Amino acid sequence: MINTYQTSLAPPPVPPRLNRSQPVFIPAPLPSPGHSKPLIQFLAGVVVLHLLLSVGGFIYLFHIEKMEKPPTAEAAFISSGKQETFYRALAGMVVDRRTAKKSTSGYLQWDMNHSVRRNINYYHESWLTILESGDYYVYSSVTFSKGDSARPLASRVKLRKDEKEEEKVVMQAYCSLHSCPGNASIPRMCTATQGEVISLEKGNQLSVWVQNLSLVDYDEGATTFGMYKL
Repeated sequence: MINTYQTSLAPPPVPPRLNRSQPVFIPAPLPSPGHSKPLIQFLAGVVVLHLLLSVGGFIYLFHIEKMEKPPTAEAAFISSGKQETFYRALAGMVVDRRTAKKSTSGYLQWDMNHSVRRNINYYHESWLTILESGDYYVYSSVTFSKGDSARPLASRVKLRKDEKEEEKVVMQAYCSLHSCPGNASIPRMCTATQGEVISLEKGNQLSVWVQNLSLVDYDEGATTFGMYKL
């Protein structure tokens, strides 16, 4: 008998299952040149902004580092010199216009409300008391508006170790009144000016003495006294 069930043909393919969906691939359209230009501009802007921020950050950090850098020896010396000058002992005294009425001792009295003092004290409105030992430049300027027929016009800076010790003259200056020919109404004046470096100890006192307080010109700036530590 002939076997009719044998054949050389391959079996037919299995049909696809109806419950599974097959993906459908649809090619996406390429972006048009009109849409890609804004994107490129945006990316370029981001790059430029990032570059600017980087440069700005570098400059900021460099500035901070420079500010925090310790000062050089020269800068430190200048700074310390300014601080030392600011705290240096000094006095600039303005004469009290009522001196001739308040005192007969011959010592000029000073207006403490308008005078300048730093690290220097005063005693009885006439004496300045040293609080820091050292070398001081002491100056005095006394203007006379009247003469003395018996004695030359003189101003003396006197020093005493403390308020209980006897004073001594450490500076003195003289001046002379000359008449003005042809106009007797012009007032005659002269100024005795002096300035020296004096070594002073803590507690020393200084004052200005004249022979007659009524001969002194008490106008502003005419008669002064002061000192500053070197």
